[in-house]
Amino acid sequence: MLASRVAARSARVAAPRLAQSPLCVRGFADAKAGADTKPPIALFGLDGTYASALYTAAAKSSALDPVSKAMDSLAATFKRDPKLHSILTAPTLSVSDKKQIVAELHKSTGVTDKSKTLDNFLDTLAENNRLNVLDGVAEKFGLLMSASRGEVELTITSAAPLDQKVVRQLEAAISKSQYVGQGKKLKVVPKVNPEIKGGLVVEIGDRTIDLSVSSKIAKMNKLLQDTL
Repeated sequence: MLASRVAARSARVAAPRLAQSPLCVRGFADAKAGADTKPPIALFGLDGTYASALYTAAAKSSALDPVSKAMDSLAATFKRDPKLHSILTAPTLSVSDKKQIVAELHKSTGVTDKSKTLDNFLDTLAENNRLNVLDGVAEKFGLLMSASRGEVELTITSAAPLDQKVVRQLEAAISKSQYVGQGKKLKVVPKVNPEIKGGLVVEIGDRTIDLSVSSKIAKMNKLLQDTL
């Protein structure tokens, strides 16, 4: 697992932490973005700021495709390897540790970026003591790419994995609804959450349709409490 490799290479994780430097998105996004490189949607938070800067830099360098693939790979790695985030948030990472971590992270993506945009970006996070936001950046960069492709994200949460036939039926039905604008296409994101006990929770844009068993039980309990 990547976390194990990162931990092994970070031999000096017990060294005193360097004082944090202020937020500085340098190098990889120094030049002002033109209209064609502007992020398609506004993002907020520190991870959103970095994701937007990375998008602009990648667009200016004509490197959106390789950078997007690399960030998708990192996002998948964080989901598979929960220990990785705890390593990146260690308060005692030294300069040497960060260099080793950046090298390992880039290697793990399996993506060649001739523009060096990804290299510069990871270096920037390390220099600013912000490697701890990388998982959030990877997720929000995915949102930017989806928006640039005209995709509308449809999240379907179920208590157990859904049959692909059911997913396709839901996708077909919702794609014809008012919640998907003309010229847009759905990006289906299936999720599994046993805590909903059954049924579905469907999220599209800012709308949530909660048809879960857990929601029905909660409503029933409230009704009983209000009645008794």
